[in-house]
Amino acid sequence: MTSVVNRLQPLSGNRWFIFLFIALLGAACSPKLQPVTVRPVHKEPEKAADKTPEKENKPAAPKTSTIALLLPFGLDHLAPGASYTTSSLHEADIALGYYQGFKLALDSLTGQGYNYKLMVYDTRGDKAQSHSLANNPAIRASDLVVGPVFPDDIKAFTGNFTSMHQPVVSPLSPASPSAYKNQQVITMIPPLEYHAWAAARYIKEKINPEKVFVLRSGFNEENEYLIPLKRAIDSLGKKHIKIITLTVIHGQLNSLVPQFSTTGANIFIIPATDQHFLTITLRSLDSLHNLYPVTVFGHPNWVNFSFLKAELLQRLDTYITSSDRINYKAENIVAFMRRYRETYHTDATAFAIKGFDEGMYLGRQLSAGNLKNLAQTDFSGLHNDFKFEKKAGLGWINTHVSVYKYANFELKKVE
Repeated sequence: MTSVVNRLQPLSGNRWFIFLFIALLGAACSPKLQPVTVRPVHKEPEKAADKTPEKENKPAAPKTSTIALLLPFGLDHLAPGASYTTSSLHEADIALGYYQGFKLALDSLTGQGYNYKLMVYDTRGDKAQSHSLANNPAIRASDLVVGPVFPDDIKAFTGNFTSMHQPVVSPLSPASPSAYKNQQVITMIPPLEYHAWAAARYIKEKINPEKVFVLRSGFNEENEYLIPLKRAIDSLGKKHIKIITLTVIHGQLNSLVPQFSTTGANIFIIPATDQHFLTITLRSLDSLHNLYPVTVFGHPNWVNFSFLKAELLQRLDTYITSSDRINYKAENIVAFMRRYRETYHTDATAFAIKGFDEGMYLGRQLSAGNLKNLAQTDFSGLHNDFKFEKKAGLGWINTHVSVYKYANFELKKVE
């Protein structure tokens, strides 16, 4: 899914180890503000006054919230005779970036008077290790658990984590929480079905066509996006929008041409992610766009595909939904990147930005005691907004998804 893993170039082994060493040595705990004790100036008592001294009012000790952070550093690969693979090094890169962003957020909140104890654990990207960490007394005693990262690891952890009241955050995976069956899970990245609803809502409210064309490749994985999309169109359009589905073979769209409009928009929904299929099918649509108005709604993962050229997508009036689009030209992003570079002497990855946003949001909600009612507090972050809904048996889910359109050869937010 789009939000979890935008494939980054892995760090070299030496560079990664230096960064990891600095990060873990720097502190597993955010600094805590200590109350300043003011010593009273000693005075000789006045003989005429014989009063019982008043009790000194001591300032209340600031509350310290404990957070357990479970990330796939894979430190076992540093053991003698072991080494990182490309995959495990990439996982460690995710972990390090997220950790540094998250800690930077807690340090920022600490400067505002909040206090945190951050405990960091290595899941090794391993289900057995995640399952074992669920028995750790310190993790069980923490106020909030953030991680593991990957769906299988989250499932292994929550399956062995018996607390009925302690929140467990899924920080980077857009996998549906239905796989975990745990009402304490907080899903930060909107699952694919919420992208489908965002696209359907835009189609209904902004275009309101009489019909839409669904162009399928025939692969079953398309159903994960397509089924909720059809359900959303039927619900929002009260079944007044006709859905015409075609499994496209070799880019042949001739059977649909008689149903195309020469005046109104022809809406094409393409849930496919297969490169060969997309290359041929989009080329066919491109050959038609001079005769018929064409508007395309693509799968959220299209934003990661370098083979899809912006010029073509712009000609086809293409829309894509996203929950983690980062505008690196925005002032707040520029300021964050500068601060991150000053702190860690390297550039922030997308995972570091997500770690910062989630650290700011979760840290505030934890200190305010709002983790049981996330719906009352929305949040505008650097990479996405947080707007939570509680789903029975599934926990809290961030539902905020934005809609983007290609203009001036780049994606522009339209909703």
